[in-house]
Amino acid sequence: MAGSVNIRDVAAMAGVSVATVSRTLKNPDLVRPATREEVLRCVAALGFVPNAQARHFRRQATDTVILLVRDISNPFYLDVFKGVEDVASSAGYKVLMGDARSDPARVHHYIDMVRERHADGLILMTGSMPVELDDAGLPPMVVALEYLTTRHLPTVRIDNEGAAAAATRHLLGLGHTAIAHLSGPVPEVMSVARVAGWRRALVEAGVPPDERLEVRGDYSLASGEAAVDALYDRGVPFTALFASNDEMAAGAINRLRARGKRVPEDVSVVGFDDTIFAAVCNPPLTTIRQPQREIGVEVMKLMIERLEGLLAPDATVVVPTELVVRASTAPAGQR
Repeated sequence: MAGSVNIRDVAAMAGVSVATVSRTLKNPDLVRPATREEVLRCVAALGFVPNAQARHFRRQATDTVILLVRDISNPFYLDVFKGVEDVASSAGYKVLMGDARSDPARVHHYIDMVRERHADGLILMTGSMPVELDDAGLPPMVVALEYLTTRHLPTVRIDNEGAAAAATRHLLGLGHTAIAHLSGPVPEVMSVARVAGWRRALVEAGVPPDERLEVRGDYSLASGEAAVDALYDRGVPFTALFASNDEMAAGAINRLRARGKRVPEDVSVVGFDDTIFAAVCNPPLTTIRQPQREIGVEVMKLMIERLEGLLAPDATVVVPTELVVRASTAPAGQR
């Protein structure tokens, strides 16, 4: 029986998480005595023997994982980090945060850090991967939100297209039909999915999408400001704007106000993420809420399972989003 028993079986029998079983076997002093005794009793009862490859890996382990984000200055990642750190700490891991700065060379650098055993695994939150690396040459990795269609990596994600469609439908429901979209970098998959959601909602409502109302950004405040200028330069009227993240939405509101426009009386604005930008905007921002801390918790759970050799390459966890309505949107024609 021992050959067919895995760490999940032990966790189920003991009524604890896989991380707790792993911690009991690796760092028993970190586990409460009663829990430790129960886990060890179940290990003995089931005849569980840790995988030889996993044991070899753990002997060389640093007990450190890297959370690699697109832009460390974006507050979105702070609550994700807290969720990752909550799970990591309870399992005896440390977490380092890396800044990719949208640079594939920096992504390559952090991958090499794990390959060279400076860390056990890498949680990827960027939208790109060096093309010269194939799956076989990758160290233990999982992806959060920024999924890669050409790779087979465990992923925690949201329904980007569905969430973008919900944001657009909110504006349509207020009577807006000339709805601009500030996208993220295309052709990154997440950006493409949010553009698709904007288009889908318009088409379903019988409103032909106007290509001139789509402006590409890079998720920064400055690109939100520049997008508003680009829209006015094109001379196409719009009464509402859906931005692919809160930072661009905040930049758009700044520029609209500089142009003498009122939000939401003249232009309604919707963001995406529900970060601190949404709360401090004037007016407070209607946005799509992503459960950032939950995302961090789920992706670190996958990371631990990946390090224990328990995870399928294409394992996926989908977390829900919700539309949060605040004061930045109002019925069309309110002025």
